[in-house]
Amino acid sequence: MSDLTLENMSTTYYDVLKELGNIGAGNAVTALASMLQCRVDMKVPQVKVLDFKDVGTLLGGEEQEMAGVYLAVEGDITGSILFLVKKEVAMHLVKKLMGSMASDEFGEMERSALKEISNIITGSYLNALASLTNLKIYPSVPDLTVDMAGAILSVPAIEFGILGDKILLIQSQISDEIEIDGFFIMIPDMESYEKILHSLGVMP
Repeated sequence: MSDLTLENMSTTYYDVLKELGNIGAGNAVTALASMLQCRVDMKVPQVKVLDFKDVGTLLGGEEQEMAGVYLAVEGDITGSILFLVKKEVAMHLVKKLMGSMASDEFGEMERSALKEISNIITGSYLNALASLTNLKIYPSVPDLTVDMAGAILSVPAIEFGILGDKILLIQSQISDEIEIDGFFIMIPDMESYEKILHSLGVMP
């Protein structure tokens, strides 16, 4: 067992994680464009390591209304993933998918559509990770919440007791008519990071 932590990861490791973010976001863009039947562009994702308690500020404050999808990951690696977008962006995506059938509220149909979109986005990241590493990765059924950022973030905080811990955040900006700022958070399981880096040949 090495003493790898998010604080002492080298630039090489970050480059690899950024590449994973690039491929995952690229896959998501392709899938979204096909699903929404429109052109979708993407900026280069930003990879950040920050204290879990500071995530709310980055999202625009803990009272910022967001749509969040939370899922556990099992198989060769373990941990969990949180994908967040602002509420108005989530509604924009839902209206793109549902057209005139969408209302201005997140009813059952709108939530179902948003869950389908989120499945594609989170699946794109996990598929990129699985195909690059040849690791078996099994996501749980995603749990969708539309709430304030602070409330959404409290779920993994309570479950993992990670309030003071570092997390890896991939911020991807995707645009069609509006800019979609998506925040993809990997809740740390350092043994899993080591397995990923081993599989990619960047860690002995």
